[in-house]
Amino acid sequence: MSIVVRFHPANLTAERYDQVVQQLDEAQSPPDGRDYHVCFGSEGNLTVSEIWDSQEQLDAYRERLMPVLAEAGIEMAGEPEVFEVHHIEKR
Repeated sequence: MSIVVRFHPANLTAERYDQVVQQLDEAQSPPDGRDYHVCFGSEGNLTVSEIWDSQEQLDAYRERLMPVLAEAGIEMAGEPEVFEVHHIEKR
């Protein structure tokens, strides 16, 4: 079952976000199971939402993601919110 995940970094700037995305893209882009990714919000208070095919695929990606975030100095305000998807409609 697909899931929606909302990450709430405590201190995410556009510069840090771009740095992390570039580093992760060099390793693998897009990660297996991630259907959609969006970063939004105000400078220094950006949020990331994603749609994943499964919790297991997200968990596998987080093993690679979290050390990269820590290296970039990005801290999470808490655990990500995870919601089961009821319906997805694409254009």
